[in-house]
Amino acid sequence: MAAILLQLCFLFFVGSCLGWCAEVLFRRFFSAKKWINPGFLTGPYLPLYGFGLTFMYGVCYIPVNTGEEWADKLILVLIAGVLLTALEYIAGLIFIKGMKIKLWDYSARPGNIQGVICPLFSLIWTAAAAVYIIFIHGFVTGWVAWFVSHLGFAFFVGFFFGVFAIDLAHSLGLSVKIRKFAKERGIVVAYEKLKESVKEGIERGKERVKAGRASFLFAFRSGKSVQEMLADYLDRANERHSQRKNDEKGEDGEK
Repeated sequence: MAAILLQLCFLFFVGSCLGWCAEVLFRRFFSAKKWINPGFLTGPYLPLYGFGLTFMYGVCYIPVNTGEEWADKLILVLIAGVLLTALEYIAGLIFIKGMKIKLWDYSARPGNIQGVICPLFSLIWTAAAAVYIIFIHGFVTGWVAWFVSHLGFAFFVGFFFGVFAIDLAHSLGLSVKIRKFAKERGIVVAYEKLKESVKEGIERGKERVKAGRASFLFAFRSGKSVQEMLADYLDRANERHSQRKNDEKGEDGEK
């Protein structure tokens, strides 16, 4: 039992760190076109991907025997795709409903459900599961076997979870303040937009206290209180909304 727990911790560690790297590169070169520290936590890890890798690893051990290898793998890929989509949906709802925080938003995507999941990204997760099951699982099995035979590395995994626990406690403390602010105003805070708002405020030289500086990892270290940062975020969100309305009116007038 202890060995299985260690293996799961190792998989969570690897998936969280590699997933963070993938999300950073995706945002830089495909979506936001800038360097953004993704996710709810401060450090270079995304727990959602840690759970995702653990799920896919487990799916590969589900006994499926249709008599055809390709059919067996297809069934496992579909199971993994459903599990990853469910994981994304549950995680998204926890943050939106429980914390009033939106970590991602698929509202503009066709067929989306509550802006949390959509067919396009469900297809992407299923494709990722296919790549993992067909090409990567053998390597991950080797990594796990190496870890089991080199338990000295467990120190680093333990250190990771120590830092992770501190980071989680800090981020939850921040989320309590965000939730109170959002609940009082009947809104949901887009987390990455909040980070961008803080960065924009610093670049414009509007911070009143210059003791701190936001960085790639420490996005909220701006010298302002959380309430001030949230107020600035809401002001900028309202400005963008008004600008869009004016632009739409201008387009209607031209027509």
